[in-house]
Amino acid sequence: MSDLTNTIKHVSSPLARQTLLDSELTRPVAGRRPIRILPWLQVVKIGGRSIMDRGADAILPVVDELRKLLPEHRLLILTGAGIRARHVYSVGLDLGLPVGSLAPLAASEAGQNGHILASLLAPEGVSYVEHPTIANQLAIHLTSARGLVGSAFPPYHHHEFPGSRIPPHRADTGAFLLADALGAAGLTIVEDVDGVYTADPKAPGGEQAQLLRETSAADLAKHQGTLPFDRALLEVMATARHLGHVQIVNGLVPGRLTAALRGEHVGTIIHTNARPV
Repeated sequence: MSDLTNTIKHVSSPLARQTLLDSELTRPVAGRRPIRILPWLQVVKIGGRSIMDRGADAILPVVDELRKLLPEHRLLILTGAGIRARHVYSVGLDLGLPVGSLAPLAASEAGQNGHILASLLAPEGVSYVEHPTIANQLAIHLTSARGLVGSAFPPYHHHEFPGSRIPPHRADTGAFLLADALGAAGLTIVEDVDGVYTADPKAPGGEQAQLLRETSAADLAKHQGTLPFDRALLEVMATARHLGHVQIVNGLVPGRLTAALRGEHVGTIIHTNARPV
């Protein structure tokens, strides 16, 4: 084969004939910070059990706060699953279903919560969109509307990692993966507690728990107590490329979400391993 034919048929690349699993080989190409696709986007994750399961008393004030925030920010609002997903887990485990089958069942409830939230925000032009739309058409939708609602569950579904009987990658992890991949301006996780505590504030003796106003993913990975988010979130924070921190706020306290999106420290700030710009 002539050199000309060889040149035509092959594309010159530092990664040619090499495995992409070798970090030493890919670092010169992939070691740089990726382009931020939507640097003006604010991602807000609304808890399923902590907010949506509480009904109108919790949901409507959050909706009112989101409505007032739309003129200030372009929002991607992601919803988690609640108690119904836990019931699905229980039935599915009794039936012996694998973790990959439990994941889409739980994710369906996160979507239902998203439809509820989007319906309440419909007068402001907010709609619910599925994962393919978020992946491929988010920018154009946010050009015509100030906010969108979607499911926070990552679409691993039947490809979920089989290291646990319960899907480890749930709504908090999915919201972070999406926000970091898009290069969003920030991620705010809305729960029913003021942030992360040294111990479970709702457990017996919880009055002794102290609020951690600021911490890191590395430090929380050593934390033995319960956390107000998926523990798998700490694993993906370790490989963050854009998001330098995430803030956990109490959605049951009016004004906390607004303050967080305006850059105020009103909950627990968790620092990731993302390098500063």
